[in-house]
Amino acid sequence: MVIVTSPAKVGRWLSDAARRPAAWYAGFAVYAAGVALFSGPGLDHWWGAWAAGGYGVAAAVAALRRTRGGQVAALAIAVAGALAAPLCWLATQEPSTPDATVVARSGVLLLHHGTPYLPAAQLAHGGWLAYNPYLPVMSLFGLPKALGLPGILGDPRPWLALVTFMLLLATFRLTAGRGAALALAAFAISSPIMAFPLAMGITDPPVIALTCLALALFTRFRGDDWQPGVVVGVVCAMKYTAWPALAVLTVMVAVRGGARAAVRFGATALGTAIALVAALAPAALFHPGAIAANTIAYPLGLTAARSPAQSPLPGHLLAALGPAGHATAIALLAAAGVALVVSLVTAPPSTPAQAATRIALGLTALFLLSPATRFGYFCYPLALYGWVALGVGRGHADSTARSEAASGIPDRAVSDRLANLTAPIA
Repeated sequence: MVIVTSPAKVGRWLSDAARRPAAWYAGFAVYAAGVALFSGPGLDHWWGAWAAGGYGVAAAVAALRRTRGGQVAALAIAVAGALAAPLCWLATQEPSTPDATVVARSGVLLLHHGTPYLPAAQLAHGGWLAYNPYLPVMSLFGLPKALGLPGILGDPRPWLALVTFMLLLATFRLTAGRGAALALAAFAISSPIMAFPLAMGITDPPVIALTCLALALFTRFRGDDWQPGVVVGVVCAMKYTAWPALAVLTVMVAVRGGARAAVRFGATALGTAIALVAALAPAALFHPGAIAANTIAYPLGLTAARSPAQSPLPGHLLAALGPAGHATAIALLAAAGVALVVSLVTAPPSTPAQAATRIALGLTALFLLSPATRFGYFCYPLALYGWVALGVGRGHADSTARSEAASGIPDRAVSDRLANLTAPIA
């Protein structure tokens, strides 16, 4: 269950909790231990075992050593225990995870055939692992293996983690000082929201980080900036889960800069996405059926092969009832999309914080009602809502006063207090 509350209330709670980093690590340790004990079959329990130990040690160090060096050490231990160690273990000692396998294969196909998708004939006999639900930019993470890099260097997972960290660093750098940005980026990537999927080779963290980067760029929006549009175009060429962000941000631009600004933004984003797809996967353009089968029909459960993403959420439970239930799930999913559009018309977002919250709510409905869904997808709304709660989404001049009035804490103060999680770095 995802509990939605006021960003202002969460911001106040986080600003207080930021002064107790040991409590954060202890909470993460409890969650990781739960994953290790109750995750069932699969490789998730390996992440839980490594991360529980890393977070536990980080909590002890943060509690016992409150000096500059102690807090830096606690953060380093959290990153190592929750991300670096389990990622290396899984990449070198265990079979490749399905997500990493698909991304690696898509890189090979892209390099040798100009498309990351198998033809329809091979899809019919290859089972669910033959499908690639991602868009062409995601295949770039499979190129190291396709180019012959050995071992872990050819695995997509370290590259997914590195790119995610760099994007988060750039995001926080737009709204915080250099030291605070480094601290916040390291803490974010060490949290279960990012560390768990990255260690498993799941592709959502860079999509989330790019979305947050676009939102952060809008805190400096002047009405004619092209950078946010390019960033949104890149992420829209990675995965369809980014497309609700395009709709929400276009409306926000219209509110802030007028219709012409919105048209320029939308054209820049769509143009960037189309150009990237055409440049990276030219052969795919001649086989639109393969694109549709991989990226639309397969996630919606409209193919013979079924996605292993089958968490017991409403959409999947309905689809499991048979054709009528599946049709009902699709209809509810479409209705949720219509509801998002209506909300954008009746109550358009005007700030990055409002846009992030709207994207998070829209994705929550999408994940709840999708026939092929899993609990892990909620890392999107959790991360976006966390970005709002940190206060870094409220930096624009025309919203600063309202944000401070709502939270009772100046935005810069919120960011600075949260930087206390690793204050010695700053």
